[in-house]
Amino acid sequence: MKPGILVISHGSREAEWVRLVDEAVMAIAKKFEAPVVSAFLEIVEGRLIQDGIDELERLGVTKMYVLPLFISSGSTHVDEIGQAFGIPPISDLIGDLGQFRFIADITYGLPIDDDEEIAQLLLNNIAELSEEPSKEALLLIGHGSKEPIFHERWALGLSRMVERVRELGGFANGQYAMLLPDQASAKLIAMRQERADQTVIVVPLFLSKGYFTRHVIPSRLEGLVYKYNGEAMLPNSAIEGWLEGRISNWLLNIRE
Repeated sequence: MKPGILVISHGSREAEWVRLVDEAVMAIAKKFEAPVVSAFLEIVEGRLIQDGIDELERLGVTKMYVLPLFISSGSTHVDEIGQAFGIPPISDLIGDLGQFRFIADITYGLPIDDDEEIAQLLLNNIAELSEEPSKEALLLIGHGSKEPIFHERWALGLSRMVERVRELGGFANGQYAMLLPDQASAKLIAMRQERADQTVIVVPLFLSKGYFTRHVIPSRLEGLVYKYNGEAMLPNSAIEGWLEGRISNWLLNIRE
């Protein structure tokens, strides 16, 4: 048995997005004897999922941990990737990746969801915006999904994550909104109407800065009153800690 790890993230046309993901994966790869490869669902040519599988199998890997570096179990991409590894779909939505070519025994991991270490990361990201948490509210914004089952999974993960951050920081209130469907402005307006004296801090739930954090969220909330700095999860050692923890647990389990 030779183990290996394939970390999969979405991919982006922004070189900085890709660089930040690669740096996080490379930082933890140094800590394991098993090879760790970073691959992308789309856009990054030569670094796609099949390329990553092929690279690990060229290195002799016979047991592969596929770890989706995605935000939510409600991501259709997470399910689509799983299907391409032979895992049954969770709904009637069938992905278009086809079937990957692999010989190794595959274990498919779970995305971030409401991980406690990541909740602390989000709290740290907004620390500069908070003055008196007992008089402040959080609006956690994630990508979301309109698709049945996926929408419910997004809602569950977002609700749990915002409650974790709220409790850690001692905030008065916490709500969540999805960009798909478009909930952000309605949620923020409702929060302001409920308590006009309450400062709302908007917390983006995105892996790296990019189009959604810089353009989509501000445009959806245009004209409304809130605090926002657009900080994403990377670069941050907590992401490296999350990756290391998931990989370490898998390696421990297969060796027992």
